[in-house]
Amino acid sequence: MTTHITQNTHSSPSNADVDFPRARPMESSDEIDLRELFSVIWQGKWLIIAITVVFAVGSAIFAINQPNIYKSEALLAPVSADANNGGLAALASQFGGLASMAGVNLGGGVGTDKTKLAIEVLKSRQFLGEFIERHQILPQLMAVDKWHMSDNRLSFDPKLYNSETKTWVRKVKPPFKPVPSSQESHKEFLKILAVSRDKETGMVKLAMEHQSPFIAKQWLDWLVADINRVMKERDVAEAMRSTEFLKKQIELTNVADIRAILYKLVEEQAKTIMFAEVRDEYVFKTLDPALVPEEKAKPKRALICVLGTMFGGFLAGIIVLIRHFVRKEI
Repeated sequence: MTTHITQNTHSSPSNADVDFPRARPMESSDEIDLRELFSVIWQGKWLIIAITVVFAVGSAIFAINQPNIYKSEALLAPVSADANNGGLAALASQFGGLASMAGVNLGGGVGTDKTKLAIEVLKSRQFLGEFIERHQILPQLMAVDKWHMSDNRLSFDPKLYNSETKTWVRKVKPPFKPVPSSQESHKEFLKILAVSRDKETGMVKLAMEHQSPFIAKQWLDWLVADINRVMKERDVAEAMRSTEFLKKQIELTNVADIRAILYKLVEEQAKTIMFAEVRDEYVFKTLDPALVPEEKAKPKRALICVLGTMFGGFLAGIIVLIRHFVRKEI
């Protein structure tokens, strides 16, 4: 046993002779990089300050030159259509099957959400195009340069519109023309018009923005009046066409029950026309009318200056770092 142990001792190296790799202290590359980063930024501090000041001054000039925009708002309540459709709905539930035998559909149009329909009509190209043409507001929409508060006067951009001759002088490439098209005016109008509907209450809020607070209020009043008029005219025209059709059906049938239904339908259409004629606020009832705003809605000049200055400082820091590492690689 002793000899075996001795041989093993001589044949195997001792722990002292084994060359284990020594643990080296970890070098914090992140700390070195941060020190180098701050050092580079400190060395280029004057360039950073200069670029930041340029952006600060530029953003201040840009903010000052932006015109004030005023927002006028109106709160509208949808007018219930129960008065118009109540009798027709009762007839549909009572005599729907019998009327269908005569080729008359009592359910058509019942339950239609007139509020959604009116909102979509309000934002449509046809409605807004006719609105702009009717009120002759195309120059005030697309060529205003400045609103003068002292005398409530608008000045127009001479590169776009000649206010003395009332002609468009803007230079555009085909297919555009000097006079803005209905598509152009429609896009421009949607930029200053906001329509929102509360899902819980159903209330509709209209908002109009313009450099002139008086024009913003006036256009909003015109919009409410025009959409009520247009929707009323659509329903009256439809009721009149339905009445003509029903009268023809009365002449063609000899069944007493069907004739009775058709006469009641004619009566309901007459009620629709009557309600439309006596009600100016046909689709929307004004709860909170538009007012001339006293304070501007935008621009937020302080925010523009702060964001411009921050962007300038960030860009300057990036430039300094890129310049340093490019020189280092060379």
